[in-house]
Amino acid sequence: MEKRHLARMVLSKGDEIPDQPAMKWKVNGTWKTITYGGLSERILKVAFKLKGLGVKKGDKVAIFSDNMPEWAISDFSILTIGATSVPIYATSTSEQARYIIEDSGSKVIMIGSKEQYEKVKPFMKKMDLTVISFVNGSFPNTIDFQGLWNFKVDDGIFSGIRKDMSSFRSDELATIIYTSGTTGEPKGVMLDHSNFFHQVDTVDKYFDVGTEDRSLCFLPLSHVFERAWSYFVFYSGAVNHYIDDPKLVREYMEEVRPTVMVSVPRLFEKIYSTANEKLRKASPIKKAMFKWSMGVGYRYNTLKTESKIPGSFLSFKYRIADKLVLSKLRNIIGGDKKFFASGGAPLLKEIGEFFLSAGVIVCEGYGLTETSPIISMNRPTDIRFGTVGKTAPFVEVKLGDDKEILVKGPNVMKGYYNKPELTEETFIDGWLRTGDVGDFDKDGFLKITDRIKDIIITSTGKNIARQRIELVVGKDHYIEQILAIGNNRNYLSALVVPYFEALEEYAKEKGITFSSREVLVKKKEIIDFYNERIEVVQKELANFEKIKKFTLLSEEFSQAANEITPTLKNKRRVIMERYGDIVEEMYSGTDKVPA
Repeated sequence: MEKRHLARMVLSKGDEIPDQPAMKWKVNGTWKTITYGGLSERILKVAFKLKGLGVKKGDKVAIFSDNMPEWAISDFSILTIGATSVPIYATSTSEQARYIIEDSGSKVIMIGSKEQYEKVKPFMKKMDLTVISFVNGSFPNTIDFQGLWNFKVDDGIFSGIRKDMSSFRSDELATIIYTSGTTGEPKGVMLDHSNFFHQVDTVDKYFDVGTEDRSLCFLPLSHVFERAWSYFVFYSGAVNHYIDDPKLVREYMEEVRPTVMVSVPRLFEKIYSTANEKLRKASPIKKAMFKWSMGVGYRYNTLKTESKIPGSFLSFKYRIADKLVLSKLRNIIGGDKKFFASGGAPLLKEIGEFFLSAGVIVCEGYGLTETSPIISMNRPTDIRFGTVGKTAPFVEVKLGDDKEILVKGPNVMKGYYNKPELTEETFIDGWLRTGDVGDFDKDGFLKITDRIKDIIITSTGKNIARQRIELVVGKDHYIEQILAIGNNRNYLSALVVPYFEALEEYAKEKGITFSSREVLVKKKEIIDFYNERIEVVQKELANFEKIKKFTLLSEEFSQAANEITPTLKNKRRVIMERYGDIVEEMYSGTDKVPA
């Protein structure tokens, strides 16, 4: 039986490159560093202390925290003693956290802040939870995390732990990740060490990452995407920089200047829309210079991705374009990059091409928590924008009824924890049902068209991919969130949340007075402004796909209101329940489709 193990992997790096930086994070404005040797020592110490608290092989330990070095140290320490880590999104409610702890049977939980402590406090005694706090000066009835590693030990303790690890196998459970539950209660996805090593080997085959590289860890580590990527970062001997507040990612990108990182499309969409909005206001000369530079950049960098050598004249023009425009765009995201990886939601083709023109490769991929996550991906030298790339090695994909994507391979989960019947329903003859609709092009690139549950069927019988509509309209600079509506209706409508930072600036420029956001979104001038912008971005859509009516909302969809998941996906049922009256108003008074 294969014995590759994530804890052994990171501990071996401590032996091989002990002085190489592994982790960096900011404390009161100053960067702190942990080397691979220091990381290895802390992991072993915390593992020793966890054993002393009664944690044994096969036990479940929860981690309820924002991103920080302690998160990863805890995860590896849990794995070091053969236990299973159970991440909880830092933004989860008290009830959500309680459900995960109860369902998983976790008896120990790591918490990252006072906020998480207050959420655990109501039930920690009743559930007899051992609570370990990452915060200095622990809260009542908790254990200080620093005390788990800040002590002296002899090498005999370490060798004993390492000896116990020698029997660990790759098919043993590494983690239970609870899905965010857009349609029901969370499901605990069981992933073993071999699932993650498939991901590590897949990325290692196509992406060049080494000890000289810097990654920025800003997506939640409780999500499988950042988690699997971070394992690869440590496998590669690179350094992970931690951000506990994702809202600061742009600021940190400029400071850290990461050479590689993973992200969701929203980051790229914001940069793209901001650049285009500035361009819209620029002088004709600057617009022409920008357009010429981007055209040169696209031709030059497309040849590079095809492993072709650009001609001398094109190279000369590229150097000029780079100095005038392209390097300035790259500086917004912290300078040159080997690549970005994008996942979690679709990335518009034009956005991928925009970044390529600037000299930044964004490799979009596709996957699920249930597949660890990668099913398919674009590679730096084999990329097609508008698709999610080619199938990963040793992964099989076929299209089932209604072109549903079905998957087999070493990336596929063991099943849902405590839910054997649901596990059985999720598989067809050994194939995992993804719930996504897609197709392959003639060259084997996979394209996702929608979620089966998200296809809108209008009262006139038209099938509309909701995801595409929201992607096309939502790319507008002045739109932050959007929910398209139209099931069993004779036309599409939408709930639109403005990008208030930009909208309030626009209102001030135009002399539009307002006392609150509630007042602002009801102003006729603002509604007309959005109507014009939505009409422009909808030009590429068929008439039956276009949003005919919309309502501007004064509040963002939020996790606190249970309207979006921790991965920022809309909980449509919850939103529709809250704004049901507003939706009905958009369909009242006429049975005809608005012009």
